[in-house]
Amino acid sequence: MANGEGSPLPFNPYFYYIIQMDTLVDGTGQRLAQRIRLERDGRGWSLAELAERSGVSRATISKIERAEVSPTAAVLVRLASAFDLTFAGLLLRAEGPGERVSRASEQPVWHDPETGYVRKQVFSRPDHPVELIRVEMPPKQRVTLPASSYAHIRQLVWVQTGSLVITEGGTRHELATGDCLGFGPPADTTFANETNSTCVYVVALARS
Repeated sequence: MANGEGSPLPFNPYFYYIIQMDTLVDGTGQRLAQRIRLERDGRGWSLAELAERSGVSRATISKIERAEVSPTAAVLVRLASAFDLTFAGLLLRAEGPGERVSRASEQPVWHDPETGYVRKQVFSRPDHPVELIRVEMPPKQRVTLPASSYAHIRQLVWVQTGSLVITEGGTRHELATGDCLGFGPPADTTFANETNSTCVYVVALARS
């Protein structure tokens, strides 16, 4: 994994892509665009260097930083990994540290423009090791996240309503309402809702 001092992620042309995105229209998107630019500038990286480290095209990063497009979950995970941050950590920096009490009305909500899933950051602070996220996965949708996004965290998923299929590497887990899965060693992971109803699940993670 790349960080501010380390080596870049290996370049793989099959993952060097531009994903279809929508125009940013909300305050969260604007703050996220500014945060990504600040993280890049703070490390003294050019657009090309961040593109090489993350596997996201230079053109896409430029549009994200100018708040012209809304990045998908897959793109944000790759950018966060390049900065040596978790997905939630990057969103937290965009929103600010907040207070110890996380009010329901103030919890940041992010919509993935590619799949339509809704991610609410229930709790996250830079001085606390545990983060809590609530996700609504629409019917027949899936999201795949690279192993690098799990390198510095331990994570579990608890299904609240519906059913969810999680595939870690080559292992498939079918979770029903109330089931909970603790993740193993970092691996490419797919979250899939194979049903015709929305699935709601909670993600709890601890930074190691």
